[in-house]
Amino acid sequence: MSQAITINRPNFSAVNPASVEQQLDTLLSEYQSVIDRVAKLENPSWDTLVRPLEEAGNKLSLFWSPVSHLNSVMNTDKLREAYNNSLPKLSAFYTAMGQNSDLYEATLRLRNSDEYNQLNAAQQKGLNNDIRDFELGGVSLSDENKKRYGEVAQALSKLKTEHSDNVLDATNAWEKLIENEAELAGLPESAKAAAKQRASEKDMQGWLFNLEFPVYYAVLMFAENAALREEIYTAYNTRASDKGPHAGQFDNSTNATEILKLRAEKAQLLGYDNYAQLSIVPKMVDSPEQVIDFLNDLAKRAVPEAKREFAELEAFAKKELGLTSVNTWDVAFVSDKLKQKQYAISDEDLKPYFPASKAIPGMFEVVGKLFGLNIAQVNDVDVYHEDVQCYAITDNNGDLRGEFYLDNYARPHKRGGAWMDSHSSRQQVEQGVQLPIAYLTCNLTPPVGDEPALLTHMEVTTLFHEFGHGLHHMLTRIDTAGVSGISGVEWDAVELPSQFMENWCWERESLDMISGHYQTGDAIPDELLEKLRAAKNFQSAMQLVRQLEFSLFDMQLHMQATSHSAIDINQILDDVREQVAVLPYPEFVRLQHAFSHIFSGGYSAGYFSYKWAEVLSADAFSRFEEEGIFNQQAGKDFLTHVLEMGGSRRAMESFVAFRGREPKVDALLRHSGLAA
Repeated sequence: MSQAITINRPNFSAVNPASVEQQLDTLLSEYQSVIDRVAKLENPSWDTLVRPLEEAGNKLSLFWSPVSHLNSVMNTDKLREAYNNSLPKLSAFYTAMGQNSDLYEATLRLRNSDEYNQLNAAQQKGLNNDIRDFELGGVSLSDENKKRYGEVAQALSKLKTEHSDNVLDATNAWEKLIENEAELAGLPESAKAAAKQRASEKDMQGWLFNLEFPVYYAVLMFAENAALREEIYTAYNTRASDKGPHAGQFDNSTNATEILKLRAEKAQLLGYDNYAQLSIVPKMVDSPEQVIDFLNDLAKRAVPEAKREFAELEAFAKKELGLTSVNTWDVAFVSDKLKQKQYAISDEDLKPYFPASKAIPGMFEVVGKLFGLNIAQVNDVDVYHEDVQCYAITDNNGDLRGEFYLDNYARPHKRGGAWMDSHSSRQQVEQGVQLPIAYLTCNLTPPVGDEPALLTHMEVTTLFHEFGHGLHHMLTRIDTAGVSGISGVEWDAVELPSQFMENWCWERESLDMISGHYQTGDAIPDELLEKLRAAKNFQSAMQLVRQLEFSLFDMQLHMQATSHSAIDINQILDDVREQVAVLPYPEFVRLQHAFSHIFSGGYSAGYFSYKWAEVLSADAFSRFEEEGIFNQQAGKDFLTHVLEMGGSRRAMESFVAFRGREPKVDALLRHSGLAA
């Protein structure tokens, strides 16, 4: 007999900023009543202890998730105020829950009871994770230190939100109107048309530019006007800082320093030397030093090649373009010209072949063929913007596996970047099994006028990346909330499915499914595809050292920061750049002020995860290279051993179950053009 299923879609229209806090208070009070009741159980069981907590947590998540998501994608002053006022309440609640000695003792009693041996592997893993998280949450601290831990958590929550808000506000604050079309030489017609439309929407005459990533990227790569490139580069790379056109107005300098001090204090309270040590506890890696060694090993291989690539760029700029020096705002522009010369291909050449109307359904087709799935749009559901669509995933048995909301295009008041977030997780609830729902959010180039949205190959790759995260969340077969989908997955393994999916953006068989000329429907010509592949590793060493710069900077910050004195963030970044960077960064660049991943996101002392997981993803894909990119058994094995297992076992166990051995770095080096 199959289990009853239930799906709890977000009700965006019901989110009323005026009542958010009151509704949250009610739900927190109800949740607390459950905690108080189950914490007293002398002989707790899974059904009397864990399930009531899971259901109360789920109820809270179903309410809070649309509020949090709308704050990121449809930001308004009233919603932001309600959101920011709610965060301290949530922080205080979860801190108190993590430090609830009675609840911890009840959990230990279940862990040490005979029933524990009757639980399935996912339940055991979830229970053990809970005990670890109690300990990392300060349950064993003295009353005085518990109080201080709570104050630190509250302050961190507030500062991280301020950091994120400052980046969003600084991004929205800058715009530039250009009235003379001659200043736009080199820009693709699509970029100019979008700028024209942007100006028209604000009753302006001319071409309006802002700091949304597709706009910034197009100007840096194609604008022949070096002054315009410099101006937008400066605005983008000084956002939320003490430099640039809005110097000091949205400045994250103090925020960043205070966040690092408080994280160091949190680690110290829990008995760790630094925050990096604390961050590593639930990850695959064993120590910060292991991470540094891993990154340094990649740097030894990549830095000499990156220096060679940059020297080649400088020589080309001098000889072919008459530039005596290459500034950072020239790098993308000169690189595109060099790429055209070496490979006769530009990023713009492929856009006509990637209309969103083909790339998105094509991506669903690729995933369907790979894992035996069907993806179809769900109509008549509540959405918050006309660009947003809801889709359902069913398997070949006709079973519904999950749903997702796709929000693709850049617009004002929407946080930059691309991400997957969860609305609901697969878990056992009173009505049966609740199916997972995900939010997939990108900032792709939007359609202009009557023309369809035409995507760069990089944007298509971003789509596949985020969909990989979504599949990890939605295809789980685990009904235990704490280890279902991406929950409970070690952070340095969470990028495995996302980076794995990017590989299908380079193969002829899959490219034919996701591409087709927007006017003729023609496939990408063989000649153009050969050029795309030949150029795949163009400046790959420069790209790799850029990621190593971010990763080493993040790790060194969190290893060196202390609770009692402000760390010199700029000096640490300078030291890292001295080791690995090849670009000539101007003094005014303020990477850290808008580095949301590590200051307001989930990647603090964890940015290395992108490279760590890329070793896993490249090696996982190498099996498809050997057996066929749509090999049914390989696809089924990845689905069964990785995607469906979620966090119910260690990521290394899932990888070995799929690959038959532990991962090797060889495939990553080969894919990056750095193989020995």
